Amino acid sequence: LKSLSKGLLKVLSKMGISTLRSYQGAQLFEAIGIHEDLVQEHFPGTPSQIGGIGLEEIALEVLARHDLAFAQEAKPDLEDGGFHRYRKGGEAHAFAPDVVKALHALTKRGEPLKYENFADLIHKRDPLVPRDLLELVKGDPVPLDQVEPVEKIFPRFMTAAMSLGALGPEAHEVLAIAMNRIGGRSNSGEGGEDPNRYWTSRNSAIKQVASARFGVTAEYLMSAVELQIKMAQGSKPGEGGQIPGIKVAPHIARLRHALPGITLISPPPHHDIYSIEDLAQLIYDLKRVNPEARINVKLVSEVGVGTIAAGVAKAFADNILISGHDGGTGASPRGSIKNAGTPWELGLAETQQILVMSGLRRRVRLQVDGGFKTGRDVVIAALLGAEEYGFGSAVLVAAGCVMARQCHLNTCPVGVATQREDLRAKFTGTPEMVIQYLTSVANEVREILALLGCRSLEEIIGRTELLTARIPEDRFKVSKINLSRVLAGANLSAGPRKCLDARNDPPAESEHPDKKALDALDFGADTVSPLRMEMTITNSHRAAGARIAGELARRYRGRKLPPGTIQLRYKGTAGQSFGAFCVDGMELMLKGEANDYVGKGMSGGEIVISPPEALNDFSHEHIIAGNTILYGATGGRLFLAGRVGERFAVRNSGALAVVEGVGDHGCEYMTAGVVAVLGSTGRNFGAGMSGGAAYVFDPDGVFKRRYNPELVTLETNLPEKDQELLRTLVEWHYQATGSARAREILDRFEELHPLFSMVVPKEAVRVQPRAAVPAPAIRSSAEESPAQTT
Repeated sequence: LKSLSKGLLKVLSKMGISTLRSYQGAQLFEAIGIHEDLVQEHFPGTPSQIGGIGLEEIALEVLARHDLAFAQEAKPDLEDGGFHRYRKGGEAHAFAPDVVKALHALTKRGEPLKYENFADLIHKRDPLVPRDLLELVKGDPVPLDQVEPVEKIFPRFMTAAMSLGALGPEAHEVLAIAMNRIGGRSNSGEGGEDPNRYWTSRNSAIKQVASARFGVTAEYLMSAVELQIKMAQGSKPGEGGQIPGIKVAPHIARLRHALPGITLISPPPHHDIYSIEDLAQLIYDLKRVNPEARINVKLVSEVGVGTIAAGVAKAFADNILISGHDGGTGASPRGSIKNAGTPWELGLAETQQILVMSGLRRRVRLQVDGGFKTGRDVVIAALLGAEEYGFGSAVLVAAGCVMARQCHLNTCPVGVATQREDLRAKFTGTPEMVIQYLTSVANEVREILALLGCRSLEEIIGRTELLTARIPEDRFKVSKINLSRVLAGANLSAGPRKCLDARNDPPAESEHPDKKALDALDFGADTVSPLRMEMTITNSHRAAGARIAGELARRYRGRKLPPGTIQLRYKGTAGQSFGAFCVDGMELMLKGEANDYVGKGMSGGEIVISPPEALNDFSHEHIIAGNTILYGATGGRLFLAGRVGERFAVRNSGALAVVEGVGDHGCEYMTAGVVAVLGSTGRNFGAGMSGGAAYVFDPDGVFKRRYNPELVTLETNLPEKDQELLRTLVEWHYQATGSARAREILDRFEELHPLFSMVVPKEAVRVQPRAAVPAPAIRSSAEESPAQTT
């Protein structure tokens, strides 16, 4: 019963359901390989993209299992069916030992002919995925020397997102170096990246922006050629990234702004994305901070992904990645990767068909990943509509992975997916090994193109008519599979079947406050001349400050500007994402109010929002900013003289903030930094909080019923050093905003500080006692505050 309950709760959580009643009858699943008559009769309304077996075949399989269990000669113990690890005679695995050995023969011993052995094992295996049941329609062959060279194919290759944390540093860098050498792109994954790698041959060209926002700063974003918004992971949709505490070594904790040894679980959703309009806002934010980067949205292959992709195209993404169920990561729990997601062929076919029919296909490039191994996989993906192709497990095997399937235990015997230094020393992979493999894949692509009578991959994008089903009639169950929906793209009406536009940018907007400031800045080789500017802002001006932050990060590459170098003072109502990705040297002061996402991704600098003077005495009673403020911040300071909405400081990883009241879910998933709340909070405060500290003013004594006690504890008698830190925060808040609430607390501090509760994560105290409370930074006396200037 416990197992059933845990499994049910897991599914409810992945599907975003809070109550059992909502799950009953919801049909939040799809049928794969079930005959449409059976689905219509017994599961009406259930989506199904691949037809297949009926009741007769199901009955035969049930009887076979019954005989296996209860026949007289049945074995007393159940055999290990190889559900997770490979077992001879058990469940088939795409990377069986003979496949791994064949690929190692190519990359470790440098035997080019061995690639044919590897490819044959893949192409002649028993069917595992839909592409194994597809056949190419050959045309009039062309000479191989007339087909585009591998150098033209390499830019279409990328690595799947695998984080530094799931992988060891050496393996992660090998992939980046290899892809940079051949003109492809490696993907950082969601764990951030060592800034020492930015703008070098070890830099990951694709930087991922996931729900936890690990390491997402202006410098991180500016070092990318492509920025990927991870909406879901193909191998475990519905869950955020996960890395067990045993893999959070000190160097991983530093990059993720967390404490070593603490398990890190990313939120299932992006907390600044609850609709397609919110996704469009994040795309806009990223294009503001780095206007040169292409924006990629990663979606999971599932029924309905085509409709979602159409919305993503309308939200002005440049690339859409369809991620298949195959593969996994070096950190996922085993219970997360089974019976989740669908093969990429299904999601890609649906997405291609929807985008072509809606006239949106020309605006976006389609990418696909999930189990790619050979050139044949690449060609089939191209025929189904994809322009770019991601390799995950295969490039790791090429670099030495032996498929020990213990990535999540931090015990990888060859140093690929571990943070243990003794095991990392055993890693022998090189960029040349990865390049050798991908060169062989590209050469196979050329050979297939020649047989098809085509001279480039570009010629075959979306030409599904060159595919036909190859269903073996003599195979139980497989003979019943129907792939007509996958191949329906061959019947699409006239219209572009591939991307024709260079970029998918929104219409040019009227002059933005950032442009006025950038035009006034005098950039030098090592710093920028001080600037102080006043301007009016309206709610149509979104992501104010982001373009400036990106330019500073690009020009000065980690060199911090002195505090207050650029002082921008605004009056009015700021649009969404005010101060997003703010960096050191920037000081943004707003007299008025702001919308959602203030200070998103800030890594330095200071943001101050205060109300008009008429409301100053009652600031703690009025809303001054919206929801999801400081999302993913890693540094800097924020002072808000007023109340804010839900999820304040969600995933805060190092910023210091003072606010006068918050809504529900304050400090959710916080891993570092300090927050002071000088007013009431909503419910569920501190949920998922694993680091940092928060001080909450609780004169009514209700906070103990509003915080989430699962991971945090309350301290009501503040030690002397915490009293000093709290007083410092309130003093800074008063200096910055002139807040009457701050003044009152300072004047009566000895009387009021006992009314503050301190929220500290239990795990942080256990792993590193008192580490959750950093020493206060010194606010420079050279910094002028709005309360002191006119």
